[in-house]
Amino acid sequence: MESAVKTFNDGRLASTGRLPSVLKTITRPPRRVSDALYMLTHWETWDWRIKYIVIAPAWFWCCLRARSLWFFTAANPTLTFGGFDGERKQDMYSHLPPGTYPRSIYVSRGMDFASVADALKDTITFPLAVKPDVGKMGFMFRALNSTEELKSYHLRADFDYIIQQLIGYPLEVSVFYYRFPDEEKGHITGFVKKEYLQVTGDGKSTLRELIANCSRARFRQEEMYAKHVDQLHRVLRQGEVYALSQALNLSRGGKLVSLEHEKDERLLNVFDGLSHDAGFYFGRYDIRCESVESLKQGKNFSILEFNGSGAEPHHVYGNAYTFWQACRILVWHWNILCRISRMNARRGVDYWDFIRGWRFFRECVKHSAKLEKLDCRTPET
Repeated sequence: MESAVKTFNDGRLASTGRLPSVLKTITRPPRRVSDALYMLTHWETWDWRIKYIVIAPAWFWCCLRARSLWFFTAANPTLTFGGFDGERKQDMYSHLPPGTYPRSIYVSRGMDFASVADALKDTITFPLAVKPDVGKMGFMFRALNSTEELKSYHLRADFDYIIQQLIGYPLEVSVFYYRFPDEEKGHITGFVKKEYLQVTGDGKSTLRELIANCSRARFRQEEMYAKHVDQLHRVLRQGEVYALSQALNLSRGGKLVSLEHEKDERLLNVFDGLSHDAGFYFGRYDIRCESVESLKQGKNFSILEFNGSGAEPHHVYGNAYTFWQACRILVWHWNILCRISRMNARRGVDYWDFIRGWRFFRECVKHSAKLEKLDCRTPET
């Protein structure tokens, strides 16, 4: 990732005149027959609405069974909206044992930068990570190397955000976990590692050419050109690795690789302990760790976040499943989510009422759209 940490430049991006939204970039029509064939044979590239419309009836069946449109809000009682959307990371971390998540400073929208710089002293050192307190799909996550870069980010950030010590562990993994409220032991259904969207230099090609020839960037080239406008004419050295996105989210071009063979009782014990402490029943942990073995030993790891009832089981992408196999896995997880929610409801956890849920969900959609638009206009550092 260090190879992608460059100068955080404000000025030249506007000169491109082309600032497409991420959604338009991802869903634009393929330019060549080969692109169309690739999309047809790789369902992972489809827009999420196409993937989920097929199984939407299963979700509404869960709503009917629970007699609530917001049935999922009872799944994780300690998380806002059940962890479906809109949860604040600072609330998330408050349920975790100290030392299991990165050192963090919370910055409110409108806070003057002098106060931010003062709060950093003797607390967090560069390089550091910044991300929205209420995030979505890796939008506006950045790794920064200097006070100047942080100030540039701060001036753009029309939202509350978090400054964290950048975690140096080499491996990032996702663990999907669930536990029924009447059981002590839970279950791990998915375990994957994440790889950056990156290109490798050959000593001859410019960054623009490398992006154009990168299969994983083929449907998001305009986004990549906009974010790396200051580096496009640079020729990368032979073997030099350049990360096109600092976020490892699938939506940001990250690659998911199955670690199914690594699931065992030791791994489950770690997440049973964490989930009991957090009052967490259903969702996905995103973690940086030294190695899979150290994670199983419960040491040398840091929880970046955990996503609740709205979390997608990432292992549907990392195990070479067909589209219909992936659909069956998603529906199966929704049924588990519904069962957990109904069990918690019988224990006295209330579902959100319709008006409260609708207002909150609408605000979440607006906030996500704002982050997406701003992310497109903010260069990768």
